[in-house]
Amino acid sequence: MSGKIVVMGLGSGDPGQLTLKVWNRLQGAKHLYVRTEHHPVMDLLRDHQIRYTSFDKVYEAHDSFPEVYAAIARQLLALAKDEAEEIVYAVPGHPMVAESTVSLLREQCEKEQVGLEIIGGESFIDETFTRFGFDPIDGFQLLDASTINPAVLSPQLHIVIGQVYDTFTASDVKLSLMEMYPDDYEVVVGHALGVQGMEQIIRVPLYELDRVEGYGNLSLIWVPRTEDDRVRNRTFARLHEIVATLRSPEGCPWDREQTHQSLRKYLIEETYEVLETIDDDDVEGMQEELGDLLLQIMLHSQMEEETGTFNVYDVVQGLNEKLLFRHPHVFGDSTAKDAEAALKNWEQMKAKEKQLKGEASKRPSVLDGVPRELPALMKAYKYQKKAGKVGFDWDRVEDVLDKVAEELQELREAIIDGQAQGKEEQALEHAQKELGDLLFAAVNVSRFIDVDPEEALVMTNHKFVQRFRYIEEQLRINGKSFDQTDLLEMEQWWQESKRFTP
Repeated sequence: MSGKIVVMGLGSGDPGQLTLKVWNRLQGAKHLYVRTEHHPVMDLLRDHQIRYTSFDKVYEAHDSFPEVYAAIARQLLALAKDEAEEIVYAVPGHPMVAESTVSLLREQCEKEQVGLEIIGGESFIDETFTRFGFDPIDGFQLLDASTINPAVLSPQLHIVIGQVYDTFTASDVKLSLMEMYPDDYEVVVGHALGVQGMEQIIRVPLYELDRVEGYGNLSLIWVPRTEDDRVRNRTFARLHEIVATLRSPEGCPWDREQTHQSLRKYLIEETYEVLETIDDDDVEGMQEELGDLLLQIMLHSQMEEETGTFNVYDVVQGLNEKLLFRHPHVFGDSTAKDAEAALKNWEQMKAKEKQLKGEASKRPSVLDGVPRELPALMKAYKYQKKAGKVGFDWDRVEDVLDKVAEELQELREAIIDGQAQGKEEQALEHAQKELGDLLFAAVNVSRFIDVDPEEALVMTNHKFVQRFRYIEEQLRINGKSFDQTDLLEMEQWWQESKRFTP
């Protein structure tokens, strides 16, 4: 070992919190460094003429806290290697609680063959329990204000947020908490807890969190635990709990009776209802329908959880791993300058994924991988795209249009032949095949002009409905029914409707 660093905690603020061991080591230190002198104990050191060096200037030289902490750790390691005596490094609170520089030293000292000793001190957490008056046995989370993520918030636990250095940080915390909690939910701000003459405890509604004055190195925020449905109902865990209850013996008789097969139609229906809200640009409806679709996923997952095969968290894990693996241009070393390149990466990683799973040999056909239950229009589009990727394709859109004309003529002939022969069933089957060929060729056109055939038909359906409803409205205005009009009059109104529905 070359050199040694001794890290010790200065407590959460009040000099009376210093342990005797820490105080004795501070007095005897020949090389004392402190992360910051913005701490009440510094007055005690100055009063006893204990010399120290502060790293406060490092904060001014860097743009982010991670850069600051890394720089401090590097300097301490360099000092330890140069000095014959041990280096004493004092930090606020407890060295192992919310102290990034100590975490870095623990990682690097062994690699650099520098000795490391850690001496604890009272942390701000101790004062938090005392001054806010909650028992940690109820469960609590300790979070860093600079890296807080709404996804990790657990409202059934007390949440303590440290490192709230300023109003800007408090504002970020507020916005994160508002993802989970109501705007008027009461939170508590603590300044210098346990420090005589400096302590402040302020209760405010969440929306006023960044209006509180006095944020600094000794500030933190407490979000009391709650069972309030307004909060719990915003969590995925609550959804999982509700669905499990519905399927339990004490739950809903209808939900208990359902199977994968019985719910199949609802999964399809809910999917199309989501699509309808998208087509109608109905944001509120989309929110509701996406929830209904999510319920179907939860129910299917819950059924499998009951048999022990998988649960919804396995579904989430599988999806996360797939997204990470198939986006090497985002989470790996690959690049993608545009959507086409990104899609190419996706297909390559998808093929590699199959190889790793040993599935490549099971799917020898280029056309494999298209879901059986897709609507025929969408399936035709996907089949043609797959075939086109290996060169089985037309060269020009004009050739495809010629094919459409050819298939249209064959359909005409099939209809004429059927009428001439008078074989109704056989004629219908022949015409049906030719109509399928015509539709398939039309899908090919859509691919060449980069138009999704399903979306194109959806637009046409919508346009038809609008124009036909115009005819119905004109009949109503003229006091007529469909029995009292004819095709000529309806065609006139149809043409007229085009002015309103281009």
